[in-house]
Amino acid sequence: MAGRVYQSDNLEVLRGLEDASVDLIYIDPPFNTGRAQTRRSIKTVRDVDGDRTGFKGERYKTTELAERAYDDSFEDFLAFLEPRMLEARRVLKPTGSIYFHIDYREAHYCKVFLLDAIFGRDCFINEIIWAYDYGGRPKKRWPAKHDTIFLYAKDPALYTFNQDAIERIPYMAPGLVGPEKAARGKLPTDVWWHTIVATTGKEKTGYPTQKPLGVVRRAIQASSMPGDTVLDFFAGSGTTGAACVEEGRDFILVDSNPEAIEVMRERFKGVKGIEWK
Repeated sequence: MAGRVYQSDNLEVLRGLEDASVDLIYIDPPFNTGRAQTRRSIKTVRDVDGDRTGFKGERYKTTELAERAYDDSFEDFLAFLEPRMLEARRVLKPTGSIYFHIDYREAHYCKVFLLDAIFGRDCFINEIIWAYDYGGRPKKRWPAKHDTIFLYAKDPALYTFNQDAIERIPYMAPGLVGPEKAARGKLPTDVWWHTIVATTGKEKTGYPTQKPLGVVRRAIQASSMPGDTVLDFFAGSGTTGAACVEEGRDFILVDSNPEAIEVMRERFKGVKGIEWK
């Protein structure tokens, strides 16, 4: 396994990559929510004069450890992404594909005006829904509890898809399929039920937009082979790299945010074979 991590404008790095040099791209670009994304890291200690109440009425004091943020607002989101997606298509191998992770505010515009235009409608493979159940509950609309992940192939006749390598999931009604099938589990559909990164989980890095390792791992298992090169040019907390380390893929990560690089350095501490550029 070999990895490269760039602190740079991703367009500059993309333009420096060779044609047809990447097997898989997974990106989670900014969602253009129009506001700063912030994540606070805190710890609590028992204190009779604390600011919150916990289990059995015990009082706890909250201490803020860190706050990470980035601006998620673009006047012309599609114009920002277009040159990067043109380069993404160029660097993909004929057997390669791209997972484009976006939220409901921008998904339709990105598919019709960006991805279909650059990759071609015939190269559209799947609209994957990552569904979760966490966060606020608005009272005047259905709670938005999913992200969209578009899968496009460089060539729909050649792209890699390893059905047998995908980690299976339990059947929702195992009694209907028999003990043998229930024990083996089923292949996921295009709706991926997966929790967000747990607030107190060991996977947590404190980065504002961190995505679950399980979601990215599934894409890498399905759409690349061991030893392949995976590119993420909106790397954030480095989840794509972490999945590549687990699955034996080489990786290229790019992010211009110094806080993202700091998080990745901590996350990959002790991992051999990584170049920091």
